[in-house]
Amino acid sequence: MIPQGVDKDAVLERARRVLVGGVDSPVRRLYKPEPLLAVGGEGPYIYDARLGRLVDYVLGYGPLILGHRHPEVVRALVDVLSTGWLYGATTPLEVEHAERVVSHAYPGGMVRFVNSGTEATMLAVRLARAYTGREYIVKFDGSYHGAHDYVLVKAGSAASHLGVPSSPGVPRCVSQLTLVAPYNDAGAVERLFEERGGEIAAVIVEPVLGNYGVVAPEKGFLEALRRVTRKHGALLIFDEVITGFRLSLGGAREYYGVDPDLVTLGKVIGGGFPIGAVAGRREILSQLTPEGRVFNAGTFNGHPASMAAGLATVRVLEREGLRAAVEAARAVEDAVRETLDGLGVEYSLVRVESMLQFYIGVGEVRGPGDVARADKKAYEAIHEEMARRGVLIPPSQLEAIFTSIVHGEAEAEAFAAAFREAARRVLRG
Repeated sequence: MIPQGVDKDAVLERARRVLVGGVDSPVRRLYKPEPLLAVGGEGPYIYDARLGRLVDYVLGYGPLILGHRHPEVVRALVDVLSTGWLYGATTPLEVEHAERVVSHAYPGGMVRFVNSGTEATMLAVRLARAYTGREYIVKFDGSYHGAHDYVLVKAGSAASHLGVPSSPGVPRCVSQLTLVAPYNDAGAVERLFEERGGEIAAVIVEPVLGNYGVVAPEKGFLEALRRVTRKHGALLIFDEVITGFRLSLGGAREYYGVDPDLVTLGKVIGGGFPIGAVAGRREILSQLTPEGRVFNAGTFNGHPASMAAGLATVRVLEREGLRAAVEAARAVEDAVRETLDGLGVEYSLVRVESMLQFYIGVGEVRGPGDVARADKKAYEAIHEEMARRGVLIPPSQLEAIFTSIVHGEAEAEAFAAAFREAARRVLRG
């Protein structure tokens, strides 16, 4: 049952008094013409207190690959919550979910569950440093690996440069242990390793950038990262918080045929509940306490609700596959291309399976620099016009449009109609 009669203005005013900026995550302030106030969701739809039912192409920023309130996830949650929801002990669900996650994400390996993607990447970096005995890591300009000090770092004045803090409060001495290279520039990474390879513990990479819009890896890029890290004794970390169980059941590791040493996961494997995980080689994961000396602990690690929702989600994906989500994304791509081609505007669209984004005013997107040149205001105006027409896409072109396995023909038609009207209104003036 979707709640009725919520006074959106009153609730948002209360939120501004007690939540910083009225929200608990900054992207939520970007919705136009006003923040969403979600009051429910069902299948491919989200319900806003004022706009009503919207076709949802945000999906909680990726986790809801089965859509909202999938009945099998609901049943799994009811079952687990009827018996209890926190024990400070291992549960059978936790073990089974670990087996399923490992079998897909890193066959033959091990996993440690945590509570967010941020925790997962932080732990993966700590493991890499401990395992190699080195302190430096390499990340890529425009990549996002969560909100911890190791990775809240942007490029310096030149490619392959010492990082500088992206946020006040990040110590410069920490940021300078993070080296930043251009995404899709294997040569820059190779030069960096030639200069400092003996100091680098790991390269951490989003195989597909998902928090700078969607930027796909060029052919050979991920393979080059694998070669150079192996040559210099560093680890390769795939941050698959977004791509895990979305590009394929084996994520980008399986999709691109490149085996990293560690994989970080989140989003889909929690079925919409808080989760993170690090999966990888046994000899690396065994460095964690209680077997090893690399510390990690958490009251909510392996929480029964997250295990139940995540396991139910994985079971559905094993049975039904990802094809419906991919077809839904292809329908979105076709609608965008048809409209923008008809309007004669320059644009680029990047789609990798069930995640995509479009960029007005640029003809090619190879990296964050191309994304930055796109017409941000046009995108935001299209977002606003589409929401008025009952279709929700992310409020920022630095996020991805996601589809689920329950987005069907009706939702595709709604997207096409809303996008056509919105783009014509915005781009024709």
